[in-house]
Amino acid sequence: MIDIRADRPATRVEKLIGLFRVPGPVDPFMAALVVTLIAFGVVMVYSASAIEATVQYKDPQYFLKRQVSFGAVGLLLMWGISRIDYRAYKKLTYPILIVVVGLMSACVFGLGKKGGGATRWIALGPVHIQPAELAKLALVIWLAYSLAKKGAGVKTFSVGFLPHLLMSGFLMLLCMKQPDFGSAVVLLLLTFTMLFVAGAKVGYIMGALLLGSIGGAAVVRFKEYRWQRVVAWLEMEAHRQDLAYQPFQARMSFGSGGVFGLGLGKGLQILYLPEAHTDFVGAVIGEELGFVGVSMLCLCYIALVARGVRTAFRAPDDYGTYLAFGLSTLFALQALINLAVAMSLLPTKGLTLPFISYGGSSLLVNAMAAGVLLNVSRHVRQEAEAPVLQEATA
Repeated sequence: MIDIRADRPATRVEKLIGLFRVPGPVDPFMAALVVTLIAFGVVMVYSASAIEATVQYKDPQYFLKRQVSFGAVGLLLMWGISRIDYRAYKKLTYPILIVVVGLMSACVFGLGKKGGGATRWIALGPVHIQPAELAKLALVIWLAYSLAKKGAGVKTFSVGFLPHLLMSGFLMLLCMKQPDFGSAVVLLLLTFTMLFVAGAKVGYIMGALLLGSIGGAAVVRFKEYRWQRVVAWLEMEAHRQDLAYQPFQARMSFGSGGVFGLGLGKGLQILYLPEAHTDFVGAVIGEELGFVGVSMLCLCYIALVARGVRTAFRAPDDYGTYLAFGLSTLFALQALINLAVAMSLLPTKGLTLPFISYGGSSLLVNAMAAGVLLNVSRHVRQEAEAPVLQEATA
């Protein structure tokens, strides 16, 4: 009997079901690294926040309970997204971008929740969403789609370079209006890195990087509070009781930790380091686990990024390559900048340590990004194993 359905086009329902077909297993090493980092983050958030939670909320496990909830939801998100064909995001690119721009605009126009002198959060009941975190993921998805579509046109200025720089600049402007200088820097570096990988002319990138550096320096110099932070960072000893208090205490944490650290839960600098469980959790790791602990953490990030780049090189299409490389770069940039700030190698930026720092927005967005990356790895493993299976069944 001839199957008359074989040549008919797939229905919408069949196409939808096809998006959730799992082509192969995820990269187990990459998945294990993400799970390990999330679990380690829960432990370190508890260690860094127990005293503050006791004083502020009369519950030493207040932040622990919330971080465990964020971690559990993050793992479920990562698992679910890892089962969605990454090519489905091509059609969702602009809807995702429009939603993110809308949320960021809401923050800019005063509809967001204010904290620490900035309006960076949208309150949805008990959940606070930070649109700038979503913007990083949305930009990677859009750049991957656009770069793959333009192909060789990436080498031209008007088609391959300028439109990407304008989109990135628009998102950066929305970040600066919140203000969120750190996220703006990450968006710019993400754009340049992905353009370089896609084959854009180095001259264009270097010229734009020079102009961006000059613009960034001007933004810092002519905004009083930013310039004061830079001065305090350069003269930390003189400002250790005011503007440089937090980075100075973070540096003291690394110094007191030595080679092997004081032991988990035995750090003393958390008594002096404000909000130690958020942006400066790296300093707590340095004090409690020492140089060895920080080195192991860095190795985990290096392994995660290396595995992501490996996935990018083996992706079955250009879109998968750019997507995997962009997400790997996102993890690398945020980890590098956060730890550099914690060690006082850079002025304070307000960026979280991926999968480790306390907070729902950062953890959930990073988990979503890891899920997309893991889905690309499913297709990579399928492509690698297909010839072997064909040979075995021949």
